Amino acid sequence: MKRKILLLVMCLLTVHLSFAQNTISVQGKVTDASTGQPLIGAGVAVQGTSTGTQTDAEGNYTINAPANGTLTFSYLGYQNAQVPVNNQNTINAQLQTDTETLQEVVVTGYGVQEKRDVTGSIASVKSEELVRQASQNPVSSLQGKVAGVTITNSGAPGASPQIRIRGAGSALGSTDPLYVVDGTFVDDLSFLNPADIESMEILKDASSAAIYGVRAANGVVLVTTKRGKAGEATVNYNGFVGVQRVTNQLEMTNAQEYTTLVNEKLRIENPDASLLPTGLPSTDWYDQILRTAMIHNHQVSASGGSEKVTYMASAGYLNQEGIVEGDEYRRLTARLQTDFQISENIKVGYNGIFYDYQSENIPGDIFYQAFVAPPIIPVFEPNGRYGDPANYPVGNFANPQASLDWFNQESNGQRLTGNAFGEVTFLDGFTFRTSLGLNYGIDEFWNYRSQDSLTSVQFASRSLLTQHRSKTNMWLWENTLTYDKSFGDHEITALLGTSAQEDQSEFFTGSVNDVEFNTEANLYLDLGDPETFNINAGGERGTFVSYFGRVNYSFLDRYLLTATLRYDASSNYPRDDRWEYFPSIGLGWRVTEEGFMQSQNIFDNLKLRASWGRLGNNNIPANIFRLPVNRAARYGSIYNGVLLPGANITDVVPSTLFWEIVEEVDLGVEMGFLNNRLTVEADWYNKQTKDAIFGLTPLGFLGLGGQIRGNFADFRNRGIEFIANWSDDISSDISYNVGVNFSRNQNEVTNIATENAALFNGNLPVGGYQVSITRVGDPIGSFFGYEVAGIFQNEQEIEGSAQPSAVPGDFRYRDLDGNNVIDQRDKTIIGNPNPGLIYGINTGFRYKSFDLQLDIQGVADVDIYNGNRNVRFGNENYDKDFYDNRWSGPGTSNSYPSAKLTGKNLDPSDYYVESGSYIRIRNLQLGYNLPEGVVNTLKMRNLRVYVNAQNPVTWFDYNGFSPEVGGAPISQGIDRNVYPLSATYNFGVNATF
Repeated sequence: MKRKILLLVMCLLTVHLSFAQNTISVQGKVTDASTGQPLIGAGVAVQGTSTGTQTDAEGNYTINAPANGTLTFSYLGYQNAQVPVNNQNTINAQLQTDTETLQEVVVTGYGVQEKRDVTGSIASVKSEELVRQASQNPVSSLQGKVAGVTITNSGAPGASPQIRIRGAGSALGSTDPLYVVDGTFVDDLSFLNPADIESMEILKDASSAAIYGVRAANGVVLVTTKRGKAGEATVNYNGFVGVQRVTNQLEMTNAQEYTTLVNEKLRIENPDASLLPTGLPSTDWYDQILRTAMIHNHQVSASGGSEKVTYMASAGYLNQEGIVEGDEYRRLTARLQTDFQISENIKVGYNGIFYDYQSENIPGDIFYQAFVAPPIIPVFEPNGRYGDPANYPVGNFANPQASLDWFNQESNGQRLTGNAFGEVTFLDGFTFRTSLGLNYGIDEFWNYRSQDSLTSVQFASRSLLTQHRSKTNMWLWENTLTYDKSFGDHEITALLGTSAQEDQSEFFTGSVNDVEFNTEANLYLDLGDPETFNINAGGERGTFVSYFGRVNYSFLDRYLLTATLRYDASSNYPRDDRWEYFPSIGLGWRVTEEGFMQSQNIFDNLKLRASWGRLGNNNIPANIFRLPVNRAARYGSIYNGVLLPGANITDVVPSTLFWEIVEEVDLGVEMGFLNNRLTVEADWYNKQTKDAIFGLTPLGFLGLGGQIRGNFADFRNRGIEFIANWSDDISSDISYNVGVNFSRNQNEVTNIATENAALFNGNLPVGGYQVSITRVGDPIGSFFGYEVAGIFQNEQEIEGSAQPSAVPGDFRYRDLDGNNVIDQRDKTIIGNPNPGLIYGINTGFRYKSFDLQLDIQGVADVDIYNGNRNVRFGNENYDKDFYDNRWSGPGTSNSYPSAKLTGKNLDPSDYYVESGSYIRIRNLQLGYNLPEGVVNTLKMRNLRVYVNAQNPVTWFDYNGFSPEVGGAPISQGIDRNVYPLSATYNFGVNATF
């Protein structure tokens, strides 16, 4: 037995030595055959084995191969090349471009298409563009890069940007697009690390989005994450560390200037009033609460596999401090993806993403507190206590520093998003795919307000503990059957599918007094006073069922047709109105494929396309069709000395309620010139929302305090989009690219069921002012108020005017109806918060191992309502611009009022409406790929370092921190001290092992 084992070992050793003797080390360089430019990341594999590698930043590779083997070289957009080793230690490969495979492939929903065959309006952003942005949220990376897409960022750590595709198409419903990550529907992309993304496609028109039916009215964002590829294992690291600083900090008045203004105000109100003393110390509250914040982000991934199994695993960590002391966000992401080729016809796989976040929070109104707090209040008194407004005759203001120190809240949450699939190919051209998606999330926070007395307005006689927990659970099961076949001059891809989905959510909020806070382990509601225990809980459940189909047809590779039909049902609507059809059709003509175009030398590509589609909006207020009953105490009655509860109907809904419907027409042209170095794409669209959910005010005698809601309105978004890109490789050492995009959109309410009806919103806390209106002929959420015709300079101007109660220094409002009375009938449209023009300029330049990227982004033809200036109860602080331009006596100003910003001066007017236009350097990055010798010494494949500046400079005229002000459609653009965007300066590393 021992002799047999010894013999077996010797045989194996002999085979091993024989193999080792026939295996040699091969190195070389892979370049473009026409330009000589190195191809970075080209695949090099030993034919017939799972051994493989990739080229580095210089196009170089090293691989072990049999001396009599064959190497296969591959690169996207190039023809594969096979080169026999023939005992050579150096093999250089030059790859030829492949005109057939060079076409960009885009994800279209339940499939992919070559860009040249797409008949709708789809924008695609690839991974290399995303990772160079150094953004924390993938959506932020799209800003300025996609025509027709408006993105509004917040500077709050971990906040998700607001995105709108081709304008706002709903008044009361959500305008967020549908996010689809690897086939699973999600609410946002905050759980994704941008380095994990392979590509993002934005389906903008109805034809391309109609495959998602009732969910697609606001557009669709498709996210495809990276997947493993066969070959040698590859490890990547992407990370950066940097600082964030506030830009365009709003300058407020100091103590001397503030005292001057308040005394002017007091003299106007009462000539005998006691004035504030001068010479008081000054506090800049913004300087007090703001800081330079740190940020660092790291992501490590490993991928590889064989012809049978491929995998990719990654882990990421983000730590982002806010620019306000005590604000911090931490995110941990982990992803695992594996594909199994069970047999030639069967493939299965899964993709799972886990996300965990923790954050330390700040008061939601801290920027408002810092804006209004008088500068004469010190941070601390000489005795060490917080500066108390009670010691200064200015009013009941909070001390912002005390608010930050007193506020004690932490949030955390987890999410698991995954998708598992099975795919079978059979017969000739048929593929059946089934997939199951899951999206499970938990969010929690606790808030503890201690028993304390910090100032006369910041005190609590009892402690208060509040806890909140919410849970969401979604599953999605989809099945598709695809037929893909070519018949001579005909190519057809047909798709049939079904979809079933269930969404569940529930929440619990509880509070109690008198919990003692020693550690977080003691924060339980049952440790407080049971008599103060308060609880609120609820939940929702929604189900969806869909059937869909699509046909892509091409004739002679020049005449294109895409037809889609989806049949959707949703439990969000009454039982009799739950089903609806959503059809679409797209046509394309590749003109350059025609015979009469072969002799021309102007166009390398010319394609005309037209599409029409019908979509639905399911994102309406929950349970809107159920009749609400209000059981407030005031509806009770006393009978025989006993209080009996009562109820009343405060909102009315119609007996029928159905989908918000969007119908859209899109006409587009795509062109390529000069060997496709210059590409141009333009679109015109007309997007109409029909039967939108809208609220009408009932007649007063009905006794209803709310609204009648139903399908009462129609809206329209109409516009143009233009994209031009130029790229050129001057030599193997120098290349550059320049891209420009812009879009113009006009939003309008085209119909409301009741004549002269309007929906008011945009409430401000002072006087309940409603500063926005939605009515026929104007954009959704237009600003509504008085036009200022100047400032009353003296008593003579007031006499006989329409404002007899005014005083010098007050606004003079325009009497639009000419009846010499200023009232509601003189209000008019004074601004539009819907951006009219958005644009971006994206450039890149490479010289040898250096690369430079500059992205510029801007918005024009948009207004902001400065609610910061408009919210005044008494002696709030003033901004420096007001101090410099105010009316302080006859002839001093005819545009800014006096310091007496009270009463009629606070009515909504165009004084508070300012331009929201801006232009910003969105991203500036300089990178360097380290030389091959250094990389080899470090045993790496490539190493790139870079410095990056994000949002370093923004040019705008608005009197606020930031001109990016979002909000719901009927209350957007109203600045109530938004969390300002900051500039971020990073140093980063991209490394491959």
